[in-house]
Amino acid sequence: MAEAQASAGEHAVQVSEPGAVSLSGEVGSGLPQGLPGIAAVERDTGIAKDTLRIWERRYGFPLPLRDALGERVYPLEQVQRLRLLKRLLDAGHRPGRVVAASESSLQEMLEQSRGKSADARAAAAHGFELGEFMQLLRRHEVLDLRRHLAQALLRLGLGVFVREVAAPLTAMVGEAWMAGELEVFEEHCYSECLQQVLRQAIQAIPPLALLQRPRVLLSTLPGEPHGLGLLMVEALLALEGCQCLSLGVQTPASELVKAAIAHDSDVLALSFSGLLSTSQVQRQLRELRAELPDAVLLWAGGGSAALQRRSMLPGLQHVTELEQVAQVVADWRHLHQSSVNPATSA
Repeated sequence: MAEAQASAGEHAVQVSEPGAVSLSGEVGSGLPQGLPGIAAVERDTGIAKDTLRIWERRYGFPLPLRDALGERVYPLEQVQRLRLLKRLLDAGHRPGRVVAASESSLQEMLEQSRGKSADARAAAAHGFELGEFMQLLRRHEVLDLRRHLAQALLRLGLGVFVREVAAPLTAMVGEAWMAGELEVFEEHCYSECLQQVLRQAIQAIPPLALLQRPRVLLSTLPGEPHGLGLLMVEALLALEGCQCLSLGVQTPASELVKAAIAHDSDVLALSFSGLLSTSQVQRQLRELRAELPDAVLLWAGGGSAALQRRSMLPGLQHVTELEQVAQVVADWRHLHQSSVNPATSA
């Protein structure tokens, strides 16, 4: 470790890695209090700690400071930039292009990404301008936001609403948050509004219409707190007449196995938003697949980069688009025709 000793009355500065500067004086004397450490930044941005360290050495960013204990801490403006980088990586950009890019270049790439995703699909949202929902959210008109979402669902029907409004609008909200254009509480308000509207719609489906197989158990694994995508899938599965049981988010793998057996589930559906690293997702899926009964199919969906390639693991199917839900249900029923009719189900 290279060390530089400052003159008397000044703080000693230690450099342990390129870009990592340590202030050995009191935190309050030269370093803002409350800066997040590397574990908190990993949770916030979805970028693994090892990746942050590699970027630090390879690209000179991020540039963490060091607290009084010598631990990395990150200025908030760097955390915001890391959120933006993660969004661009999820959109298909390579680290070598985006990590060292200028702020203007990043914003240009973000606008291009928006044009290819949420904004492009907004025009096809059957007369509903997604920007209007965003304006209600930014004006903190929560009751009006919930009412407009409910009206869109009534006019479009649950399936079209999920695919053409809820999904692209959720992507738009996520992009705005990653770019620092929305506060955390605003993103939470949106999530609560959409969850309430979707749950009410699912509960309104007649129970007798939900007796067909497959029986689908839905959840996310620990470290994956986002449940909106899971709820959208549940809504589409309900429209197909599937028997669904949601355990919410962050259920331990061992409990998922127990639940699948206890409820005689045909499918375990998991959602991955991209918060976990590719290696984490792949490892967890391998381990869970090994523990599940052979008869229980594993569906993995969401925006994680780990799911972009076709699964090579027997009994595991990647479902990366909401438009695939009806087809995978139809495929399952074709292979299990004797289990489709409620009268012949166990």
